[in-house]
Amino acid sequence: MLRDLILKNRSYRRFRQERSVPVETLRELVELARFSPSAANLQPLKFLLVSSPETCARVFPALAWAGYLQDWDGPAEGERPSAYIVILGDTRIRAHIDCDHGIAAQSIMLGAVERGLGGCMIGSVDRERLRQELDIPDHFEILLVLALGEPAENVVLDDAEPGGDIRYWRDASGVHHVPKRPLDELIAGEFC
Repeated sequence: MLRDLILKNRSYRRFRQERSVPVETLRELVELARFSPSAANLQPLKFLLVSSPETCARVFPALAWAGYLQDWDGPAEGERPSAYIVILGDTRIRAHIDCDHGIAAQSIMLGAVERGLGGCMIGSVDRERLRQELDIPDHFEILLVLALGEPAENVVLDDAEPGGDIRYWRDASGVHHVPKRPLDELIAGEFC
């Protein structure tokens, strides 16, 4: 069921790095993005697939991890993603990408969960460093990096108190907690 996939689709930040993600799996995930809606059906997104350990090691330093966890610099060696999908906007097709990459990223992440993988959508990227590391041409805007692999952590959803703190945190056992605002706090009105 879709609800089950959405509930399992968490932002995982620690992985079983030794478990590779085959390039064919990455291609299948991008195929899901290909079938996703696109504004004016322009389809301006392009995707870089990264699964070799050497290239993954070049992508990793260009990413920032878990801003709320001030005492954590990101996954340690052995817990890093074993694959990445870099989502690019082809400015030759459309100068500014509004929401296509969010739709595509969610499609990819749900597909990953369905295949027993997990991931994290990363927008905090040193774009110039990544551009240099992967030799990305200037006409591509770097929109998001999807870190993928087999999750090596437990992520749970907690109900936040109304108006309460929504910052994620880790408990003493290393369980990653993600507070979610109550439904009634999200609904701005009902005209039924």
